[in-house]
Amino acid sequence: MAKILLIEDDSQVRETLQLMLEKKQHQVTPAANGVEGLEMLNTFLPDVVITDILMPEKEGLEVIRELRITHPVLPVIAISGGGMSMGPELCLRIAKQLGAQLVLMKPFTLQELNSAIEKVLSPLSSQ
Repeated sequence: MAKILLIEDDSQVRETLQLMLEKKQHQVTPAANGVEGLEMLNTFLPDVVITDILMPEKEGLEVIRELRITHPVLPVIAISGGGMSMGPELCLRIAKQLGAQLVLMKPFTLQELNSAIEKVLSPLSSQ
């Protein structure tokens, strides 16, 4: 299956997503924030990046912006559940404008996440 870089600051969400994805045979490399996630790209090239938006150190929007420069064709799925003054919907819309191929609003199902991963990795996806 896919090699996934999972950038999520909430340890419970990160661990749950990692377990769910590993049960689907994905190889998951977790990162606790955007800085850590971007540093991992120096030694590990995933098939897809899943990043939260609101995080300490470096937010997901900054991660996406940097990925479009350093890894312009690397698929990105942005996830968010709120906690922002401008609202998660707007943040996810901005993430899409910055280059995230797909966005998911928390909470989402494993089926929705797997579908998103399949879609961004499909050779027919519009990237």
